[in-house]
This record gives sequence, C-alpha cells and structure tokens, in this order.
Amino acid sequence: MSSLLAKDSNLKLHSERDALDVIASGLPGCIFTPDELHPEFFDLRNRIAGEVFQKLINYGFPIAIVISDDHGYGERVTELVRDHRRHPSIRFFTTIEAARAWLEPAERET
Repeated sequence: MSSLLAKDSNLKLHSERDALDVIASGLPGCIFTPDELHPEFFDLRNRIAGEVFQKLINYGFPIAIVISDDHGYGERVTELVRDHRRHPSIRFFTTIEAARAWLEPAERET
C-alpha cells in the first residue's frame, strides 16, 4: 500500500479547494498532522475545518487527523475530537500507527 501520509503526497488542508485535491489524489484515505493543516484550522470560528470536513464527507473520503491528547487547541476542539470518535469519514488519533490501522480497508469495514 502506498503511503497514506499527506506530507508524502504534498497534500495539505488549507481550504475547501485543497479538500478536492485530496479527494482526487488517488489515495484510499489520508493521514494529516497539524503541519499539513491551515495554521488556523482548529479555530473553529473561521469555519475552515467545517468546510473541509463537509467536502470530504460529501465525497465519502476518509481522513485521519493525528493530534496529541494535550493538543492545546481548546475545549471546542476537544469536543470535536470526541464527537468524531466513531465518524465514518473523519477521525482523530494520537498516533500515526492508529490512524493507518483505521484507514486500511479491512479495518474500515468493521
């Protein structure tokens, strides 16, 4: 399987347009770290994350976002992470290994 890491394919999520590039990448799913996200991605008031998430959900493209438990983005992001624990398209993980395991097709079926 090819690398699912966004950085290995020069993918980023800075806008809704970037979400379309991710969808068109040919990957079965993608793993993002904060380095590949817009600097204000987790400022939920600006709606960047919401617009990107909606586009990915509409196309059924799965992504995993890896951030630490002590991410420092605030309570609203902690709620977002909690709300996406079982989401079919967008999930948050604390390790790349856990994100990769979820994105592998056999694992996603469960």
